[in-house]
Amino acid sequence: MIHPRKNWIPASVSTLFLYMFKWILICGLIGVLVGSASAFFLWGLDWATNWRESHVWIIALLPLGGLIIGLTYHYWGETVVKGNNQLLEEFHSPKKVIPLRMAPLVLFGTIATHLFGGSAGREGTAVQMGGAIADQFTKIFRLRPRDRKVLLSAGVSAGFASVFGTPLAGAIFALEVFVVGKVRYEGLLPVFLAAFVADWMCHAWGIPHTVYAIPFVPALTPLNLLMAIGVGILFGFTARSFSFLARYWTAIFKRLAAWPPLRPVIGGASLPWLSG
Repeated sequence: MIHPRKNWIPASVSTLFLYMFKWILICGLIGVLVGSASAFFLWGLDWATNWRESHVWIIALLPLGGLIIGLTYHYWGETVVKGNNQLLEEFHSPKKVIPLRMAPLVLFGTIATHLFGGSAGREGTAVQMGGAIADQFTKIFRLRPRDRKVLLSAGVSAGFASVFGTPLAGAIFALEVFVVGKVRYEGLLPVFLAAFVADWMCHAWGIPHTVYAIPFVPALTPLNLLMAIGVGILFGFTARSFSFLARYWTAIFKRLAAWPPLRPVIGGASLPWLSG
């Protein structure tokens, strides 16, 4: 007697279908949420920049701005003060879900820094917002540690892509940022999907990105290739020097000011002297 098969879909096909459906759903949600957060972030940066340029006197209050940001992190952001390093630590040694408060705190801190005339890059904010928002789905979907790594990569990809309007670069950045020199192939679909959805969502809110025009592309000649290799080596040494100096000055500031909120005040007060 021939027994009818209970499941006519091959196990490999059904597993692949469930895998794709799960990550399409998760990354779609990540893209919508992170893209919306990035849209608000870019709008806030534009407002802060325009207001500061119209009220230049606010630059004199940079130490006050540093105090406000320092107090904010001291009293409400102690669990997320490590920033990008916390994302790296959770990726390599998962312990607990990254608190969602990381996203609004870094968003507020960056906008406030620009408002008072300080210097703060967008990439750190993009990575932290994306990672914090994406990691909330770890508990919701009860993801395993291996899947959580893909989730964090998707969040970073969505944040980078939507803030800079570069979904392809954001996806590649996320695939390599956590594991230098290696690509997690199981994360290709989630990372690219999250990047493109987040970028689309940011545009859907009507937030434009800065366009940098490249007037020409140099020809690929032996001389230009050697120059590119040389410049790449210099960039590597520069990045290594920056990492060393960042740790060096962090240690000095910790000795100078035991109370954390006082450190950005010192930095804000010394900036005019350092800039001449």
